[in-house]
Amino acid sequence: MKPILPLILVGLLASCGADPNLRVDTVDPNATPETKALFRNLDQIRNTHVLFGHQDDLAYGVNWVAEPGRSDVKEVAGAYPAVFGWEIGHIELDSTRNLDKVDFNNMKRWIREGFEMGGVITISWHLNNPVNGASSWDKTVTVPHILPGGSHHDVFVIYMDRMAAFLGDLKTTEGRLIPVIFRPWHEQTGGWFWWGSESTTPEAYIALYRFTVEYLRDTKGLRHLLYAWSPNSPSDYGYENFLVTYPGDDYVDVMGFDDYWSLAGREDGVNVMTSHLRFLVETAEARGKIPALTETGLEAVRDSTWFTRKLLASIQADPVATRIAYALVWRNSNGTVDRKDHYYAPYPGHPAADDFMRFKKDPLILFADGLPNLYE
Repeated sequence: MKPILPLILVGLLASCGADPNLRVDTVDPNATPETKALFRNLDQIRNTHVLFGHQDDLAYGVNWVAEPGRSDVKEVAGAYPAVFGWEIGHIELDSTRNLDKVDFNNMKRWIREGFEMGGVITISWHLNNPVNGASSWDKTVTVPHILPGGSHHDVFVIYMDRMAAFLGDLKTTEGRLIPVIFRPWHEQTGGWFWWGSESTTPEAYIALYRFTVEYLRDTKGLRHLLYAWSPNSPSDYGYENFLVTYPGDDYVDVMGFDDYWSLAGREDGVNVMTSHLRFLVETAEARGKIPALTETGLEAVRDSTWFTRKLLASIQADPVATRIAYALVWRNSNGTVDRKDHYYAPYPGHPAADDFMRFKKDPLILFADGLPNLYE
């Protein structure tokens, strides 16, 4: 890995438009040194680069499952992604596999591999409803019943304990904890989850998010986590409502949003996404948070130039928008054992492969092979 000195110089020389007197630190003051380093180095590297991420990259691809060393991204672009996204839904059920059929023990190994490449690990959690056992997409009113004093709080704590045990077991071969960007309760401004806008209030959501951070940090003593907050696309609710469900500066390290719609074919999509990213960066910087496009993509990559003419173009169109730390596209489902045409990065032979290679070669974009040491 490259030395970290260039990142430090960038951080000293560029204020990124943020208040120079703003204290920028992790929400866990006792976070591990590597976790604090990741936060600070991401906040510095975003001045010059955007890290590319992919969900479940090492676990499977469109035409393979659990084959060592494989990655659709690497096989097209020649390098692994810089950010590795993972999902731990069903860990709360004490299952051996997640909701996308990924074995949890294998996932731990792949997380270690991604970290040893110098990559960034981010984890989401589509957990089942603790009240009725239905999936995350159940809309039963639930949050008031799982908060302290609620009828199903004890069940929720069991879920939390199982999730915390998994996170606490993410370690290197030498036993060092692997820093993780944990992203719970995402897309809450949409109506499709039981923690979403159709099933809970902003006040209840904020209480849920704060309880989660306090439980993991203060009760379970997990010191290797950065906490990401990511509502749905601002197109749904307007910039004036972006912070309605914001848990507060003491609870968020990474501020982002998930947006699959702006770049999905609308004529003004690039301009819309650029505007959203500029707003995100300015809002995050004003609070000392790291801005990121936490989920995006075009299913089946139906546009063969989507990566350069849509995603990259929307980031590069405004110098403020370029200051997001990373952009993560969703998973490449295997068509034999899972969903067909549910993939967000090209695979070898796909019509978008050449464009993806051009995307990778752009000086703004970083894959794993271009990363400095983010953990020193």
